[in-house]
Amino acid sequence: MKLKDKVSLLLILVFSLLSSRDLFKSGYFPMHDDLQMMRQLQMEKCFSDGQIPCRWVPDMGYGLGYPLFNFYPPLPYLMGQGIRFLGFAFTETAKTLFFLSFLTSGITMYFFAREFFGRFGGLISSVFYIWAPYHAVDVYVRGAMNEAWAMVFFPLILWLSYKLIRNENGQDARWIVWLAVSYSLLLLSHNLMVLIFTPFFGIWVLLNLWQVKTGSWNIFKDPVWLRKIAKLIVSGVWSLGLSAFFTFPAAFENKFTWIKSQLVGYYEYTAHFVSIRQLLVSRFWGYGPSVWVEAEDKMSFQIGHLHWILSLIIGGVLLLRLVRAKGKLIERFKNDRLSVVTLFLLMVGWFSAFMTHLRSIFIYQTIPQLSYIQFPWRFLTLTTFCFSFVAGGISGIFGQWRFRQGFLIRNLMIPPQFLMSGFLVFLLLIINWNYFRPERVGKVTDKEKFSGEAWRIQQTAGIYDYLPITAKVASQSQRANPVEIMQGKAEVSKYEQGSYWAKFYIDVKKEADVRINILYFPNWRVFIDGIETKVFIPEGEEWGRMWIQVGKGEHLIYAQFFNTLIRTVSNIISLISWAGLFSFLFGVKKLKNVKI
Repeated sequence: MKLKDKVSLLLILVFSLLSSRDLFKSGYFPMHDDLQMMRQLQMEKCFSDGQIPCRWVPDMGYGLGYPLFNFYPPLPYLMGQGIRFLGFAFTETAKTLFFLSFLTSGITMYFFAREFFGRFGGLISSVFYIWAPYHAVDVYVRGAMNEAWAMVFFPLILWLSYKLIRNENGQDARWIVWLAVSYSLLLLSHNLMVLIFTPFFGIWVLLNLWQVKTGSWNIFKDPVWLRKIAKLIVSGVWSLGLSAFFTFPAAFENKFTWIKSQLVGYYEYTAHFVSIRQLLVSRFWGYGPSVWVEAEDKMSFQIGHLHWILSLIIGGVLLLRLVRAKGKLIERFKNDRLSVVTLFLLMVGWFSAFMTHLRSIFIYQTIPQLSYIQFPWRFLTLTTFCFSFVAGGISGIFGQWRFRQGFLIRNLMIPPQFLMSGFLVFLLLIINWNYFRPERVGKVTDKEKFSGEAWRIQQTAGIYDYLPITAKVASQSQRANPVEIMQGKAEVSKYEQGSYWAKFYIDVKKEADVRINILYFPNWRVFIDGIETKVFIPEGEEWGRMWIQVGKGEHLIYAQFFNTLIRTVSNIISLISWAGLFSFLFGVKKLKNVKI
């Protein structure tokens, strides 16, 4: 890595630290999704218990448990576990993950934008990405850990796919590998961000393939296209393999949950469109929720004044540049990669902004799958990404100005783009400075967060997220006893429970119906003295807990959450994919010289 890149990365670190300044204070801060520590605790219990990959969490759902990580993307919490191994407290782990989401998103944006605007333009894009208002909303207001991490991979995926498509020397094995890894990490970060991002990524790929086309428009007669498409397919399939342990069960087993409950009431998308005023004009900042009535919204949905104003200025300059170009406009457009990429992302950014507005409702009605987004303002992730990238183009615009004398400051010739870009970054920080802080920071410890009323709230929160359909309603109170004798006469002793199993001894005096206070979900299985017994849920069992019948005598009861066929197959696919990845990385000394 060159010295100039190291200096740029050091500056990105500084700007990330400034955006995270309050995260380094002791204690913790309130947020909408205040389950980050609880999810991390559940992930740790899985690791300690050997439940890898983690699927079932024992403490949530009022202590009845449910298959959270069978459906909720695990990437931030897998990384958090690495931080926990270093000895960090749960409070510090969550805050460190938020900080790293700022830092890594800035780094990935830098490398993507640097490809088109140079190092200085890449740095500008990076700072604008880190300091975008919606980025502050994600971290300090919503506490949307997974969404913040998904934003890390938008620029990385576009950059790696660009390098793969544009590479002409055949040494592109590394781009295939890293594109596969980066897309798999997006798949493991946030389901809905994949839904939002993938269509635009597909257009991005086609646009770049069009620019490198050398032969016939018939792709089957163009060997360049065929080779590049084949490599993209290999990378795409590999990314699915790497993330299969999560993506396949999440896709095929959500029919066993009340996932539809996430689409009604408060979570119905029609209640959360935003106005043009909120997007472009308002400077309101709050820490409350998004609600039905605009006047009562307690959360900011602004794009950022500098972000959208610069997008219009730069877009106008590029359009003027194309119009004034000599020769055929299409050919000029085709050969001008900077204009193509910038104008494309400008259009994506403004289209994404449009998707947050009520006028776009016909698109949601045409594509029912978009209802799963719940909050149309989630499209601000793409708007933020696109406009932050475009902001880096300001260095190129001013870089084309020519001055005979330049700006003489202490006998140094200061390029005008440095002065203008430095002024814009300074203005950005001044305007957005107060957004990048939590509402308050309290003196909260792990012990306090995992006890008393705070513990009860975390057990209860999100109870309808992926609640098994065997439960007619969610439980209404915390689990009092792990096992209850519902009929007959028996005594229970020596109860033990792990992250995905439970066992106890029972002395039955009279044949008994026993309720194990764990929610049933395929493939919970129960064994009496090592022999599997039938699990049933009677008509009157509204919470979906497991029942078994036990005959007279002393018995050992063991219950365990086993993998279904789809989970087992998915685990095997991922194991093979990751083994192939590490074998490739460690087996090739000079990956960049591998030709495909």
